[in-house]
Amino acid sequence: MPTGSCLCGAVRFTVAGELAPPDACHCSQCRKQTGHYWASTDVPRAALTVEGADNVTWYQSSEKVHRGFCATCGSVLFWDPPARDSIAIAMGAFDGPTGTQLHMHIFVADKGDYYDIGDGLPQHMA
Repeated sequence: MPTGSCLCGAVRFTVAGELAPPDACHCSQCRKQTGHYWASTDVPRAALTVEGADNVTWYQSSEKVHRGFCATCGSVLFWDPPARDSIAIAMGAFDGPTGTQLHMHIFVADKGDYYDIGDGLPQHMA
């Protein structure tokens, strides 16, 4: 089972089952929160177990989405659309190999001007 944590270890998580192929979001909100772009995998809520959930601070970044980060070290961990049955987890928070490969880029119309996307994967404007 894939496991992960924040930088300081106050928040740890386990995912029951295999991870879906991740995507990379280049929207301005993800770039501002992470400092670059957000790469994440969607997992069913029922498959996610979080230890130290009281250390997760939630920020409502839009009417439809909450973003979760560690209150101690600031690690960005979760992108949570409460209306969906899944939650996104930051790829960089996983321990060790994930067995996945990035499969697409989204919101590339908002990407930063300081980098190019040259990996040949599908790019979606929104």
